[in-house]
Amino acid sequence: MIESGDTMAKYQTQLNTNFNQLLSKIEQGIVNGSISASLEERSDFYKEEYRCSVRVFERYSYTGGNRVSLTVTLFGKDGDISLSAITSGGSQGIFLKLNTFGEDAFLEKLIELL
Repeated sequence: MIESGDTMAKYQTQLNTNFNQLLSKIEQGIVNGSISASLEERSDFYKEEYRCSVRVFERYSYTGGNRVSLTVTLFGKDGDISLSAITSGGSQGIFLKLNTFGEDAFLEKLIELL
């Protein structure tokens, strides 16, 4: 379920799958899913059998006329993975968010991959 707050759109879920396969599917699917999408940065931590992987993607939003980011965090181990995805940057307002179409569309792309 997508949650839209005052500032960003967020999606959280639990998955029962292979960690490496899921991470690869997300990386490839987001980057190949839009001509302007890119993987901007990555971070990985390991503690015993647990892993935390953070990926920050960015793409141009035609509807918003700006760039939006998508941060995806995976935490857990094979068969027990928590995913959190948060978008940001999809607004043209100075003090308030006037439209979040680009953020919501970026998040929907991730949900389609899952």
